[in-house]
Amino acid sequence: MTEENEKTDAATDRRTLPDHPVRIALLDLLAELGTVTSTQAAARLGHSSGLCSFHLRQLARHGLIEEAPHGGGRVRPWRLRWDDPRSPARATARTVSAELFLTPDEADELAERVRALAAPYAHRAAHPEGASRWTLDAAFRPAP
Repeated sequence: MTEENEKTDAATDRRTLPDHPVRIALLDLLAELGTVTSTQAAARLGHSSGLCSFHLRQLARHGLIEEAPHGGGRVRPWRLRWDDPRSPARATARTVSAELFLTPDEADELAERVRALAAPYAHRAAHPEGASRWTLDAAFRPAP
């Protein structure tokens, strides 16, 4: 099978993947956390790790997620797979994750600074050549 056929098959698989509440919840969780193992997903979603592992493998088989780099062993973290349809090269998510200790005023200030950082890119009159559309999601909320 050629690389072109593999890409076509993966795109077809994505379209035919049936909706399933566990798969949708796993995709949402990956979007929120960046990477997740089946054990972590099970703890967060209230399902067994075996069920989460099965659905994570199905999502990977359909090209929606992939294994994240890890140090080996039994731990198998997964991450969303991002494809840019305008480019043969795969775009990768740029994830920023941090545990912060903030006062309410500091959280407000940080949110405003993130908005200010994104503003020049969001309000451009023209897009630079080679630019592709990205989504910035930043949420500041108290940790459980």
